[in-house]
Amino acid sequence: MIDVTCAIIRNDENKVLIVQRGEKSDHPLKWEFPGGKLKENETEEECIIREIREELSIGIVICKRLQNTEYDYGIKQVRLIPFVCDTLDELPALTEHISFRWISAEEMKNVDFSEADIIVAENYLKESSPVEVLSPAEAAENPAFFEADLRTMVGGMMGVKEAEWVAMSAVENETILRKLQEYSFSDDRKLAFRASWTLSKVFDKYPGLINQNLKLMIETLDSIDNESVKRSFLRIISLSDLDVLSQKHHGILADCCFRYLRSAYSAIAIKAYSMEVIYRLAIIYPELANELSSTINMLDDEAPAGITARGRIILKKLAGLSKDH
Repeated sequence: MIDVTCAIIRNDENKVLIVQRGEKSDHPLKWEFPGGKLKENETEEECIIREIREELSIGIVICKRLQNTEYDYGIKQVRLIPFVCDTLDELPALTEHISFRWISAEEMKNVDFSEADIIVAENYLKESSPVEVLSPAEAAENPAFFEADLRTMVGGMMGVKEAEWVAMSAVENETILRKLQEYSFSDDRKLAFRASWTLSKVFDKYPGLINQNLKLMIETLDSIDNESVKRSFLRIISLSDLDVLSQKHHGILADCCFRYLRSAYSAIAIKAYSMEVIYRLAIIYPELANELSSTINMLDDEAPAGITARGRIILKKLAGLSKDH
């Protein structure tokens, strides 16, 4: 039995990445979820992150693990270990496959997958089905919801449907919003990640609810050691109206984001959101434009495709900004 990890990688539109094998592979021209064999003394999580980096040159954040799938191809037996992951990168650099596509969950049913990947796709579709949850009114009548049910739900959350429900609930009951903020700073790293991810989904639906917490997010950026939480906070900040913030908070943001962008240890998504935040600040403070341009041009030539692509976009926007001034 060969242990193989695979990733169901979702983008910000909740579409999933699939890749196609070559004509001379074990499964000619079949589509699959990217991944690869587990190495000795390597954890399954380490394996999938390494494989995706090697095969596609993109960064991922693991959100959830699905049940293993075993399949006997006759010439070999495979145990697929699937992980649901998020990414910011839209353009993978293919090294082992001939094509890629971003597809919706519904489109999975019509894809010519390898046999084991068909089962993984079916399990993902079952996991992604809408869940039965309490209405906001029912939740408000049940105080235990906030201490137990909400924590359990957020800790296991992986779908947009649940996040949309939480957003709707937060509109009617600010205690839910406060709990999401509280969970984002939890020592339970998975709970903190999912809470902050849910906050970003709440922001997408009701930005006004989150804007009041921008100052706290900015002030705590450097003290957060959970990369996934930092990513969610930076995403929210990059999409927010920065004009409403004080010069003090603009200064904190600029300092943090330049350091993240220049650091060799910052994750891809953190670098990308930092670029966008500094660009937004450069609209307010034009003197930041040259420093941002220089920083982007100094990025390592071996930087992942997602970062270089974002960098080119920001440079074009900066060029337009300089013409306006």
